Amino acid sequence: MDLRAHFSRFLSAEPGRLHFAAHSHHPWPDVTREAQLRAWDEAARLQDDKWEAVLGPVLQACRAHVARHLKLPDPSTLACAPNTHDFVRRILSAMPLGRPARVLTTDGEFHSFARQAARLEEEGLLALTRIPSEPGGDCVPRLVEAAGQGFDLIWVSEVFFHSGYALEGLEALAEAAGEAVLVIDGYHAFMARPVDLSRLAHRAFYTAGGYKYAMAGEGCCFLHCPPGWLPRPRDTGWFAAFGALAASDGKVGYAPDGRRFLGATFDPSGLYRLEAAMRWLDGLGIGVERIHAHAHALQARFCAGLAGTGLDPARLAVPLSEPRRGNFLAFDLDDAEAWQARLAEARIVTDRRGRRLRFGFGPYQTDEEVDSSLDRVRRLGAT
Repeated sequence: MDLRAHFSRFLSAEPGRLHFAAHSHHPWPDVTREAQLRAWDEAARLQDDKWEAVLGPVLQACRAHVARHLKLPDPSTLACAPNTHDFVRRILSAMPLGRPARVLTTDGEFHSFARQAARLEEEGLLALTRIPSEPGGDCVPRLVEAAGQGFDLIWVSEVFFHSGYALEGLEALAEAAGEAVLVIDGYHAFMARPVDLSRLAHRAFYTAGGYKYAMAGEGCCFLHCPPGWLPRPRDTGWFAAFGALAASDGKVGYAPDGRRFLGATFDPSGLYRLEAAMRWLDGLGIGVERIHAHAHALQARFCAGLAGTGLDPARLAVPLSEPRRGNFLAFDLDDAEAWQARLAEARIVTDRRGRRLRFGFGPYQTDEEVDSSLDRVRRLGAT
């Protein structure tokens, strides 16, 4: 698969740069620039009426794309927001009052949840139980066992951002969750590997967005809201009233579908870009399965060529022999910071989380980019 021509603006912006951080800031395909201009032009043409278009056809198209890729039965269960932290706040705002909410999670969650939860824990507003995320193969059974203690909220990543390990069998956690609200953070899974929520759609919230593998940039995150769960979050914006039935009891009304988790005025250009990126892939006949297989093939080529580079595949947090992994490789290194700096000097863009040096692989790369990166890393080892 060679899609480099479709990423011409990003790839030509700095010739010679090798971008291996698709898990962090993914390059955008050229069609998203046209979508950005369309957002501007429609704002000029429609002005005050633009929100009818944004929350009408534009959002509906995005919902349809996301629902299809996640195998959701009903696109109307999806809400949008500029970032997933907005959804973190709204979900937490729906927790019980009068006592610390009981939360089951892992020690491998991303900052959008982990930081906020830790801060509320400091104030005694949350009681957190953190299950070790590693080894990844034991994580779901540990969560299932712990869930029997009774919680208000269970929050877990589908693919851990620090290792790339992909959890499977989350249906067992949904069964064990009891009355707890179950939230799956799918940011490193959506558009990176096949996701099938058809058996969880009635039970689990699912959040992700366009910044990474969906190739749409910032400002276009989404939340799947299972029907009947958390119907009235306390953190609420005026968009959540769109489609709300008049409340006969005088209470604040909410839309009955996923729009109940909408906030307020936001920059809608991300939705235009997301719709364009999804439509572009559809036009090429490229699905997530093919993207995932391409990324794994590039990972295998990269690791096969590491001899003499100083990077050892034995230091991978998730080995190539493990099929349950995302589209990036994480090397566990004592000198990860120094490695990232040296790679940057060689104009290879990577990402680091603590001692984990991460290489991301995506559809804008071919064997040629992998081989070029290996050549540069070998030269680093020779200096």
